[in-house]
Amino acid sequence: MSNIFNIGQIIVSVILIIAILMQQRGSGLSGAFGGDGNIYRTKRGLERVLFIATIILATLFIGSTMFRIIFSI
Repeated sequence: MSNIFNIGQIIVSVILIIAILMQQRGSGLSGAFGGDGNIYRTKRGLERVLFIATIILATLFIGSTMFRIIFSI
C-alpha cells in the first residue's frame, strides 16, 4: 500500500514540475515590481488550462503529503 502512495506522489510531483515549467515566463515576482502592463489581462486557452492544472496538481501534492504525515504511511 505504501508503494502505491510513493509512486502516486512521485508522478504528481513530476507532472506538477512540468506544468510549472511550461507556464509563461515574466509573470513572477520580478514582474510584480516592474510595473508590467499585463497585470490585468485574462488567461485564455492553454495558459488557463496550465494555470488550473497547476493549482489542482499542487493541491493533490499537498493533500497526499498531509495524508502521509497524518497516517504515517
